Amino acid sequence: MIIAPHHRIYTCFFLFAVSLGALLARMPDLQVTLGVNKSELGLTLIGMAIGALISLTFSSPLIAHLGARTTAFITILGTAAAFAVVPWVGAAPLVFCVLFIAGLLAGALEINLNVEIDRLEARLGRGIMNRAHGFWSLGFFVTALIASFVRQGQISMQLHLAVTFAVVLAIGLIAISGIRNAPARAVSHEAKAPLLAVPTLGLLPLCVIGVAAFLVEGAGIDWSAIYMRDVFAVEPFIGGLGLTLFTFFMAMARLFIDPVVDRFGARHVASVLLVLSAIGLTAVWLAPHAYVALFGFALMGGGCSAVYPLAVSAAAQRIDRPAQVNVAALGQVTFIVFFLAPPLLGFVAEHLGIRTSYLVCLPLILYALFSVKALAPRRDARDAVPAPAGGLPSDHLPM
Repeated sequence: MIIAPHHRIYTCFFLFAVSLGALLARMPDLQVTLGVNKSELGLTLIGMAIGALISLTFSSPLIAHLGARTTAFITILGTAAAFAVVPWVGAAPLVFCVLFIAGLLAGALEINLNVEIDRLEARLGRGIMNRAHGFWSLGFFVTALIASFVRQGQISMQLHLAVTFAVVLAIGLIAISGIRNAPARAVSHEAKAPLLAVPTLGLLPLCVIGVAAFLVEGAGIDWSAIYMRDVFAVEPFIGGLGLTLFTFFMAMARLFIDPVVDRFGARHVASVLLVLSAIGLTAVWLAPHAYVALFGFALMGGGCSAVYPLAVSAAAQRIDRPAQVNVAALGQVTFIVFFLAPPLLGFVAEHLGIRTSYLVCLPLILYALFSVKALAPRRDARDAVPAPAGGLPSDHLPM
């Protein structure tokens, strides 16, 4: 089957989102199955966060040794299998262990796919990082939509996640089998990648940008429905529109913004997106009516959409260290916020009001605006990596 190499990576992003989204959509059912309260459920789910952080810190050398295809097989199919096992585990401590293993795989998956996308960008001479992450957002949106009908039909969590794994397995075997390592970018030295990936001083501005994006994402995905219910007491359908609009505009922006980045440059695009995020947060904070808040959530989704992928591209293009080390270091910092932001925002909401939880995001967005100079300048077609003398294999032709 002739599939372009970047399309194979897009599919990997989509499949990971489908399997993860299916599990997250069944969180209420998992809580009932385990017989735990919300606090205990949160402590159980943090197993995946711990595993991901460990993997992001230590897995770079192993990924470089295994290669892109083997790593994709292990991580894409492994995470889907782990998520499918969760409904069958009847105790919270065991679920914690399963999610810890899934987190280890997810961290390696994050490094592997982002590094490959950056290398393919260099070969193609155009941006595709945002579109790749757009397929993650699209997968999450699609699986959440399907899950709403699945739950309405009272289909068991075990069957739902088993079917999801079967779909991921069937598509994954086709998509991943043709992955080949793209040529690495040139680095300024031949030093081996360190075992512990930590941010350098030059990487810190990119960490600020990534943290700002993830903070907005956490505020939109985890708290929009609760905000609409508590502030405006709207019916469930209207309350759910906040999350729907957020994920829809995030996915659409990521899928179609790469040509805009190529034309205007990452710095200008990120600045505009961060401003949109700030406007959206302000609209939600001060919204006098539910529809103003929905407009704010839409702006937040579109605003935070491409910011993190742009930071990832900039980290991978730095030549001070191997790309996978810089991507891992950026991921460590941003993933901490991704997993810790929701409970921290919940603490603010509980003590200062849920509107205030959106206000506290604004200072970091403004600080990120002063850090956009760390992003990559406008892409020059001359920066593309030339194809080998013999050309590319037929299944590696750009499509």
